[in-house]
Amino acid sequence: MSTKPLRVLALTCATRPGALGPAVSRWLLDAVTGRAAALDVEVVPVALGDLDLPFLDEEESPSSGVHRHDHTRRWSATVDAADGFIAVTPEYNHGMPATLKNALDYLGGEWAWKPIGFVSYGHTSAGTRAVEHAKQVVTALRMVPTGSTVAVRIGDAVRDGRLWPDADRDAAGVALLDEVVRLAHALRPMRERDRATPGPLPGSYARRLTVHDAPEVTVLQRCCWTEEALVNETLAIPPLHESVQEVGQWLADWHTTGLWRDGRLLGMVRTRADATDCHLGRLAVVPDLRGRGVGRWLLRAAEVAAGPGCRRIELFTGARSQRNIALYRSVGYRPVSPAGPDGTVRLAKHLSGTGR
Repeated sequence: MSTKPLRVLALTCATRPGALGPAVSRWLLDAVTGRAAALDVEVVPVALGDLDLPFLDEEESPSSGVHRHDHTRRWSATVDAADGFIAVTPEYNHGMPATLKNALDYLGGEWAWKPIGFVSYGHTSAGTRAVEHAKQVVTALRMVPTGSTVAVRIGDAVRDGRLWPDADRDAAGVALLDEVVRLAHALRPMRERDRATPGPLPGSYARRLTVHDAPEVTVLQRCCWTEEALVNETLAIPPLHESVQEVGQWLADWHTTGLWRDGRLLGMVRTRADATDCHLGRLAVVPDLRGRGVGRWLLRAAEVAAGPGCRRIELFTGARSQRNIALYRSVGYRPVSPAGPDGTVRLAKHLSGTGR
């Protein structure tokens, strides 16, 4: 899966002047800072009181994704960019504060398939009834609440408006972050699939690859080009030797489409424009899924990604790679001169610009 760093929002839910919420949030951030760095996670504090969200005032349903007010658009962008949440919440009258409920109700798909943990505080129940109330709401939004929580009993933990040091509470805060992060990684394919292009296989989806996908691409290349090395009797094939850093460098320059399912990279293809010509390369499909139309689907995706200005696509493949050559010829690619370098053949296809 992608190694893109995760972003977790730490939500301070209380807005009452003089509330304990900011102090609890400061404790949480201090407690998890070292662990967050080790996990390559950005923990971002967000105070709901700073959002200026009135009670829900959008005409369209939140599930529509249509946001007309600037305050909603800002909140939508903030939540959409996050991978998970920790809500620091008080308990008011056996429930969560209206500010948290309102912030949740504003949005729909932006919350989906993201974990949420809770740090609660209160008197008799230490805020745990607010957490149970909130869990009913977040699950309706397709969020995944953690099993771990941190509950702070105010009478035992607070002196002069500050939380007393407590090693056990610190350890519980770190454990909560750990669970949020594990769930965020596990749910990433679900989040991506909702936003990406459906793929040719059940449950698969396609999206553009980034430098954060370099580790998966490196594994895919070494898996797929081993066969090419055997067929062409040479190890002088760049995909077999490129480091993760080198793969990341070309991912930054090429438009690369990756096909995913359940967090596994199934195939890829890359294109790069040069005036009205486009270069295509690195078509790869995992060996166990070959012969199921995945390669043809990726080639069509590459032609679409090339854009309407591309009139001709060119590629190279091994001179002895008869399976590859047969695939390319079946979708309209033809050998052209001069031949490619180092025992490769050069093929090209002219595009009409419409009906690709």
